[in-house]
Amino acid sequence: MNPDDNVSATTPDWSRETVQQVWDPGRKLLRAVRRYQSARARGDLIGRIGAKYWVMSHWLWSLMTQSEVHLNCDIGGGLRLTHPTGIIIHPEAKIGVNCMIFHQVTLAGAVTLGGHVDVGAGAKLIGPLSVGDHARIGANAVVTGDVPAGATVAGIPARVISNSA
Repeated sequence: MNPDDNVSATTPDWSRETVQQVWDPGRKLLRAVRRYQSARARGDLIGRIGAKYWVMSHWLWSLMTQSEVHLNCDIGGGLRLTHPTGIIIHPEAKIGVNCMIFHQVTLAGAVTLGGHVDVGAGAKLIGPLSVGDHARIGANAVVTGDVPAGATVAGIPARVISNSA
């Protein structure tokens, strides 16, 4: 049995985002995004000052990772940026809970990832499109259409190579 089979597509596992060491760029980038959003939601003076701090932190970790994750992205809990180099996430993208995104991935436009979606290194998802829960996107795949839940897609253009739903 694959340990990923027990990962929920609806309940976030926040431990996947917990900063665990001094050099933990993916998790620190996510922390900056989440804390910025939380500070902005406060709306008071302390929130505005806190938001400015988290903008600077976001800038630093974006520079370190050479990634572009917009501060206002809709990101579900439990996101893992395993190797957070060169990841580009469009502001209109929506990421479900417990997803995993590898390096050099681009979510261009209104891309919606369901829960527990794994996106392989170098994959390009060009929206608008939706990816169902528990789907897997192969490395270097170019996805231009919807992906059903439980499917594994690969290739250029991406095609369904297996479906466990």
